[in-house]
Amino acid sequence: MTRKNTISDKQPLNWESRLSLLADQARDPRLKAYYNAGHIPGHTLVKQVEFLALDLETTGLDPKTDAIISVGFLPLFYDRILCSGARYWVVRPDHVISDIQTTIHGITHTHMGTSPDFSTILEPLLQAMAGRVVLVHYNRIERDFLGKAVLDATGDTLVFPVVDTMELESRKHPVFRPNFIQRWMGEKNSPSLRLAHARQRYNLPPYRPHHALTDALATAELFLAQMADQFTPDTPVADLWI
Repeated sequence: MTRKNTISDKQPLNWESRLSLLADQARDPRLKAYYNAGHIPGHTLVKQVEFLALDLETTGLDPKTDAIISVGFLPLFYDRILCSGARYWVVRPDHVISDIQTTIHGITHTHMGTSPDFSTILEPLLQAMAGRVVLVHYNRIERDFLGKAVLDATGDTLVFPVVDTMELESRKHPVFRPNFIQRWMGEKNSPSLRLAHARQRYNLPPYRPHHALTDALATAELFLAQMADQFTPDTPVADLWI
């Protein structure tokens, strides 16, 4: 039987204090409004939290040299997804990147060239994030790329608490390196934590990857399945976020 987690062994992160400090330091009015919008205390039960499933498509994996080219999100609760609140943008990179693999995400250079730059969508994106907990699959992409894009656009720092469905899945399937006896007995590394493979374990349908809004929906559906399997609605949100 799968244990329903309600108490975490990790020390809860004090996001309230951190975000309050950043509100005082922010100079850009959009960032200041985001930080001052109020944030969810860590002791809040998951059943009382509204989340925002967020996904980015980028030109590569390095925020120092690559760029965001699309953003998709939709709000949800632990037991339902609010598709009416979905948004999707294609974004023009702020510098020329000649080797973008358009066959992966289907976004052409022409489409990007006629799209708004990131600073244009920053305000509605921050408004959607305000008062919600961001939900992603592999937080390094969303945190690092958004942090770099916001710093370039405003000179201010954007940080935010995240519930990462990849990290939640790793709790159930911890990755390990087998020793000789384990290899001899035929034991393998833990199952893949990739979004599509994680969804398969919950019998969720396959979606075509590398579309920001579709991947945000796929992440939201995975989270609902993880909640039903591993946690309870009375789990404090601080037990989930990182």
